[in-house]
Amino acid sequence: MEYNTITGKTAIITGANSGLGLETAKSFARLGARIILAVRNLDKGQAAEQEIREESPEATIEVMQLDLSDLESVRAFAETFTSRFDLLDLLINNAGVMTPPYTKTKDDFELQFGSNHLGHFALTGRLLPLLLQTENSRVVTLSSLAHRNSAIYFDNLDGSNGYKAMKFYGQSKLANLMFATELDERLKQHGVSTLSLACHPGISATNLFKIGNREMPRIFKGLLHRYLQPATMGALPTVYAATEADLTGGEYIGPDGKGRRKGYPALEQPDPAVNDAGVRQKLWDVSEKLTGVTFNFSK
Repeated sequence: MEYNTITGKTAIITGANSGLGLETAKSFARLGARIILAVRNLDKGQAAEQEIREESPEATIEVMQLDLSDLESVRAFAETFTSRFDLLDLLINNAGVMTPPYTKTKDDFELQFGSNHLGHFALTGRLLPLLLQTENSRVVTLSSLAHRNSAIYFDNLDGSNGYKAMKFYGQSKLANLMFATELDERLKQHGVSTLSLACHPGISATNLFKIGNREMPRIFKGLLHRYLQPATMGALPTVYAATEADLTGGEYIGPDGKGRRKGYPALEQPDPAVNDAGVRQKLWDVSEKLTGVTFNFSK
């Protein structure tokens, strides 16, 4: 597929050292963007930078440390970035953790809800002033097919009253999609040019597919790569959401194939739960309270 150029635009991609994030960064490099790889592990981030440069030697790339499971790290990243950059064209909320054993973040949140949703919520809120200063900037937040038939467990957000890994992964991905939708509505209410969009990669063979914290046996990896689409395809909805000129904000982009598991980017219909404005408002309020980050939509 061909995408619009983003030459000279500045893009932050969270979790850009591997999988979908790395493939998104490679695409952005080919399209001429200045890329910030926001990663937890700097060594892996630098290895990713080198891999991108092998394809795009002239790319402008920088690695910055960001741990989305630590609100202090989110604050430090945003402050450092804001002190050095005047504009932010693209924020790609890509990083994610999937179905770990029951774990708490440094701030005492359940790991998946804390990293996948609250970390990105706080990051977006802290970077919002730069996004608003940048004409036609975009926030792209990754959800998942797992958001379907999920719910927000307001009475058990930290999992202390019972935890099932896949159930809580679905909650975090529903939260991502509700956040993206609610953010776009609020941006439109304030008449600004910044857009918020969501996307999902279908079912892609990435390093999210592990057994606990252990690597999957090679035979299973082989089966994954045979039946699931590669990360290069899984990243296409993100690139489309970030670059397609005809999008107006609020769209949800996913693969166009059977079951929306594989294929090329197309408009997707989210689960009806996403349309519950009352739940979206409550999630927003709870997220502001838990993170201590409030969104100021004034330029």
